[in-house]
Amino acid sequence: MADFNMDYLVIGCGLSGAVVARHLAEHGKQVTIWERRDHIGGNMYDYVDEHGFLVQKYGPHTFHTKKKELYDYMCRFGRWQDYKLTCGAAWGGKYTPTPFNFTTIDTFYPAEKAELLKEKLKKAFSGRDTATVVEVLAHPDEDIRGYAEFLFQNDYAPYTAKQWGVSPSEIDPSVLKRVPLRFSYEEGYFDDPYQVMPEQSFTHFFQNLLDHPNIHVELGVEALDHIQIRNDRIFLDGVPLEIPVVYTGALDELFGGIYGRLPYRSLRFEWKYEDKESLQDAPVVAYPQEAGYTRITEYKKLPVQTGTGTSYALEYPLTYQEGTQQEPYYPVLTEQSKQQYEQYRRAAEAVPNLICCGRLADFKYYNMDQALEQALNVCENI
Repeated sequence: MADFNMDYLVIGCGLSGAVVARHLAEHGKQVTIWERRDHIGGNMYDYVDEHGFLVQKYGPHTFHTKKKELYDYMCRFGRWQDYKLTCGAAWGGKYTPTPFNFTTIDTFYPAEKAELLKEKLKKAFSGRDTATVVEVLAHPDEDIRGYAEFLFQNDYAPYTAKQWGVSPSEIDPSVLKRVPLRFSYEEGYFDDPYQVMPEQSFTHFFQNLLDHPNIHVELGVEALDHIQIRNDRIFLDGVPLEIPVVYTGALDELFGGIYGRLPYRSLRFEWKYEDKESLQDAPVVAYPQEAGYTRITEYKKLPVQTGTGTSYALEYPLTYQEGTQQEPYYPVLTEQSKQQYEQYRRAAEAVPNLICCGRLADFKYYNMDQALEQALNVCENI
C-alpha cells in the first residue's frame, strides 16, 4: 500500500481535505488523497435519485457566509445560484417558521396576548433583531420568559434530547444558541449576505476542486488500516512515514482510543417518495415531538426542482459506534468531552508531520463556511 511518490498524504475527501489538497497541488506538491467512502465530497455528496431529483445523501447542506472571500473561493470551482433556505417546525398540528419569529407568536397565542408579547419583546430587546433562547429564558419579565419556556419545552428540549441523546442541561450552550429567536416577521434560516446552492451539484463542485494534475484520489481506502502512530511518529504499513499527513477524521480513532472514545452522534436516513407536488411548507421541517425522527428534508425544494412527485428523507439520530457503517456526523460537546478532546489534540500536536483539520479532527460543530475558513487557515500555516 505504501506509495512514497507523493509530497503529502491527505486523509479524507470532504471539504477540508479537498481544499488543503488543492492548495498544496497549486504550490507544486504531489498530493494523494485517501477516502474510505466510494465517492468524493464527504458529507456534501449529492446525486440524482431514481425519481430524477437531486438529493443529498448525508442530509441538507447550503452554502452561506458573511465573508466575501469565502464566497469568492467557492466561485472559483463552480457556478452558484442564490438560495435563501427556509425552515420550520411542526407540533400540535401547527406549523411555524424557524428561527421562531412573530408568526410563531401569532400561531400559538391568542390575538390579544400575542400583541402584548410582541410589544414587550420589541421593547426589551430594542435595537436587536434576534436573541438566543438562553438569553430570553433568563429575562425577568414573566411573559417574555414564559414565551421562551414554551418554546423550550415544546421544541428545544425534545428536539435536543432526540438529536444529542442527552438532556439539554448537559449539552454545550453553543448548541442551543445556534437557532435564535427573531423579533420580527422576517423569515429565512440564515441572515448571511451570501446564501447559495450550486447550479449543478455539490459533487460537480468537488470534481472541479480536485481537478488538478498533482492530485491523485484513491476511493475505498480505510486509512486507519494502514496508518499507526507510535512514539509521536507516523507509520505507514509499518514503515516510518516522513512526509506530512493531513488528517480530517476523528482523532480518537487515529490514536486508538487511548484516552477513551469521543462521543459523536450519527444519523439514519429513511428515504421516501410520494406522488404529490408538495409534502411540507418548507424544505427542512423539524418535528420535535414525533417519535424517533427529528426532521424531514424535502429535496424537491432544496434547491427548487421540477418533476412529478417529491423525494424526501426522515432523519433518525443515534449514537455513533466505531466499526459500523455509521458516520460520525456531530461531535457531542460537553465539558467532559471537550476536556477529553484536549488530550487528543495535544497528542496530535506532538507528532511533527501530522496536520489536523475539519469538523471531526477539530471536534467542533462547523458550518460549511467555518470548515472552509479553517481549512484555508491551515493552508496559510502550511
